[in-house]
Amino acid sequence: MEYFYLTDPGKVRDHNEDSVIIVENKAKEYLLAVADGMGGHRGGEIASSIAISHIGKRFRELSSIGTKEDAISWLKEVVSEANVQIYKYTSEHPESEGMGTTLVLSLLTPTYLLFGNIGDSSGYVYKNQKIHKITVDHTLVNLLVRSGELTEEEAREHPRKNVLMRALGANNKVEMDIFDVETDVDGIFLCSDGLTNMLDDAQISKVLNENLSLEQKLQKLIYKSNNRGGNDNISVAYLVIKGGE
Repeated sequence: MEYFYLTDPGKVRDHNEDSVIIVENKAKEYLLAVADGMGGHRGGEIASSIAISHIGKRFRELSSIGTKEDAISWLKEVVSEANVQIYKYTSEHPESEGMGTTLVLSLLTPTYLLFGNIGDSSGYVYKNQKIHKITVDHTLVNLLVRSGELTEEEAREHPRKNVLMRALGANNKVEMDIFDVETDVDGIFLCSDGLTNMLDDAQISKVLNENLSLEQKLQKLIYKSNNRGGNDNISVAYLVIKGGE
């Protein structure tokens, strides 16, 4: 396995509210996660940091995640714990009211691959030199697309395209979608919407296919996003499964 992650404030924001991590435990199992925070008084960076720090710490403590069923239960449990921590912080710090974070994560073991998400940060598999989106955005606009009220083209330019229907820390309970994916993939790619709002899937795939190191590929994706405006924080996490490419 080879992996790398990067985060960048972009060209417009004066601080970075994203958090990102890749953790390997003793059993050679891998957890990737990206969180895109939101909220005033730098609340977004606090929310995303709480989520990523808690999930990463809990994963490092495991000798093994266990069966797929164990892993699904564990993911729901740690995300619920992180949600409670963020919600509690907000109740104790009224100035941070409205803070929260998206979360996308992926868990890879020798026998299964899981994705989970809340909000509009995206999880992909990389296979046959293309990225293929696994997660489904929890946004108002995506809800309208799925119900047939908006086309994909209309959704891209919609003024309310960033309105979230779910976020970590917004309520005292949270529901995360979990996806069970075949393991015969060449890589796992997670990112915040600071990347996907600037580059489409084909443009991302093109960079991942270039003859560059992992770090150089992610640096180039961030450079290209910033070159197109960089109007949000940009975070990417990429794990290549050796022998896959």
